[in-house]
Amino acid sequence: MKTLMTSLTFLAGALAGSGTDKPQGADNFYQSAKVTMRKVTFKTQYKTNVAGNLFVPTTLARDSKHPAIIVGHPMGAVKEQSANLYAQKLADQGFVTLSIDLPFWGGSEGDPRNAVMPDLYAEAFSAGVDFLGSQEFVDRGRIGALGICGSGSFVISAAKIDPRMKAVATVSMYDMGAANRDALNHSQTVEQRKQIIAQAAEQRWKEADGAKTELTGGTVHELTADTHPIQREFYDFYRTSRGQFTPEGSSPNATTHPTLSSNVKFMNFYPFADIETISPRPMLFITGDAAHSKEFSEQAYNLAGEPKELVMVPGASHVDLYDRVDLIPWDKLTSFFTANLKPAADTAPASGAATP
Repeated sequence: MKTLMTSLTFLAGALAGSGTDKPQGADNFYQSAKVTMRKVTFKTQYKTNVAGNLFVPTTLARDSKHPAIIVGHPMGAVKEQSANLYAQKLADQGFVTLSIDLPFWGGSEGDPRNAVMPDLYAEAFSAGVDFLGSQEFVDRGRIGALGICGSGSFVISAAKIDPRMKAVATVSMYDMGAANRDALNHSQTVEQRKQIIAQAAEQRWKEADGAKTELTGGTVHELTADTHPIQREFYDFYRTSRGQFTPEGSSPNATTHPTLSSNVKFMNFYPFADIETISPRPMLFITGDAAHSKEFSEQAYNLAGEPKELVMVPGASHVDLYDRVDLIPWDKLTSFFTANLKPAADTAPASGAATP
């Protein structure tokens, strides 16, 4: 069912353009008094370490089994940016949640730092299922997954071959493959794509000869009169107190930027291929109707099998749904995971209750 969110009030919270004031309701560094947080590490199938934060409701009965949700951060971010917020808000509703750092980012292993490896990003979600399933208070048959921005495409990639993920949701999803091959709205030509590939190949030669790793893309570090509106949107989150975070061992100059020679790995990443095979496990796609990225959620919704749901949040931009707690449809996420992570004897998979 395609749903238009109409019950949210948003007009008073226009996106701040100056990069100095937070938009209304922005609360990326939210800390819940209703949950306990434990830093954890766990192994991927390839014996590398993934770092995460495990959130458990303080009232949770640990002598019984409960549903759990893995949460992945935006591409170029770390778990402290958006993922922790979502994980805690869902833990407030009674779920056990796990926010993770993707391999090569944040506290997770991987060298060089900020390298792009879509298969290992997807593997981190499956490794998160392994970890959650090892907790005595988690029901192995009731584990869901949520990906924000780029992690939306990584969680889809993972879920296609890991049926242990019983319900999959994405927020402000980017298809990182299409975004790099074609750019937004298919605005990049094949010739431009080839130029990017050639530049990465040349940098790979340099690094093979001993040159230092170079970074690319990411969010600008200062605004000018010519800064693109989309870059301004990301700047307001990643380069201000609203969402700025530098992981231990990194530098503010490196945050958000993938490595130049590895970023072309996304050219071979096709997360929506065979997305319909996730069915009959339910999928929920949430995007803002003003989001520059909404094309990816719409395409995924159109390709996915039933049951599925697309939620458009009125007035919300791409980054608004990273941290603006007054715009993020928490009730929809809660009802979706509640309906679809019930004990097997209670209910068959469903697409989620009607929009609150």
